[in-house]
Amino acid sequence: MKRNIYADFSYLIVLAASFGAVLTLGALVAPVIFHTDRILAQMLLDKYNAGIIMAEIFHRFSYWLYFLAVFVSGYEVYQYKNGQRDAWLFASSGMVVFASLMFSVVYAPKILEMQALGAEATQSDTFETIHLASEIDFKLLAISLVVLFVRRLMLMKIS
Repeated sequence: MKRNIYADFSYLIVLAASFGAVLTLGALVAPVIFHTDRILAQMLLDKYNAGIIMAEIFHRFSYWLYFLAVFVSGYEVYQYKNGQRDAWLFASSGMVVFASLMFSVVYAPKILEMQALGAEATQSDTFETIHLASEIDFKLLAISLVVLFVRRLMLMKIS
């Protein structure tokens, strides 16, 4: 079986870049945007306006997540057909695709839709539940990306 080193390397780069983006957005960007009072002296953003900025960032990131879901699906199906079958690969790649699409198709549009209704809609229990679910989904995406990256790297080293 001849391996395409460029495809494998590209795949690992996409996985690593995606994990880096998830980590950056979740751990660095969100805390800065939602805590402008610690940084800015004059102009402060209230929680609603900070949420609008963050939602727009996540909305734009959704395009990358669409690409990620298609790329992971295509690569893993190709590898599956070539005999690279593994339960960890199947589970983690499935979770990457699932979490990417849930965030892009369900959570981001729903949050944007509720924000368009005004500040009152973002203070509802429904919004809080959707927001919490999107945070859990984002964390699940990060964990799945790491597991998929490590397992794929291990299998590349073996073969």
